[in-house]
Amino acid sequence: MHELFTFGLLTFTSFFTLINPLGTMPIFMTMTAELSEKQRAQTARKASIVAFLTVLFFAFSGQLLFNFFGISVNSFRMVGGVIFFLMGMDMLQARLNKVKVKESEVKSYVNDISITPLAIPMICGPGAITNAIVLMEDAQSVAQKATLLLVVFLVLLLTYIILYSSSRIIKLLGETGNNVMMRLMGLIVMVIAVEFFFSGLKPVLIDILHSK
Repeated sequence: MHELFTFGLLTFTSFFTLINPLGTMPIFMTMTAELSEKQRAQTARKASIVAFLTVLFFAFSGQLLFNFFGISVNSFRMVGGVIFFLMGMDMLQARLNKVKVKESEVKSYVNDISITPLAIPMICGPGAITNAIVLMEDAQSVAQKATLLLVVFLVLLLTYIILYSSSRIIKLLGETGNNVMMRLMGLIVMVIAVEFFFSGLKPVLIDILHSK
């Protein structure tokens, strides 16, 4: 029982740190600033569900899939870095809040950002995917595997609650405050993107140099 509790605690702390819903919240706020509270809740719910299903998918088949296609986690980090950088550019230029052009386009926008970049790679990024693959391999018993699934569900539920609550913060900030936060977060996201990209590029370059 003690081992199961230790495994569950390790799983929770590692996933909550890697998913980092508190860090995702400001970006979520800027991207959904002009949506209604109902639409923001829908976006948060869909992003959390997609992220949960993605984590489960890679937990059960990630290692096999990566090996089959010859995909490395470092490549995933590099692609995530590029996506983050482009998103940061849009935030820096305050383009992400201009989504309510037509009512018919709002639904499409919600569907788009719920999957990318919110669910993948912001909530469910390379770190969370790698963590899911490693912990599933470490889970020796059915009880540990069940604990892993339960903890992932709890972390994503907390993520949804945190993102859903961000709508109240938007009202407090107002339009000016939201624009300032968008540009500030744009700079931060671009810095994260660079770190993300080079953390994936460095091992690839080292492997290339060692192979010569």
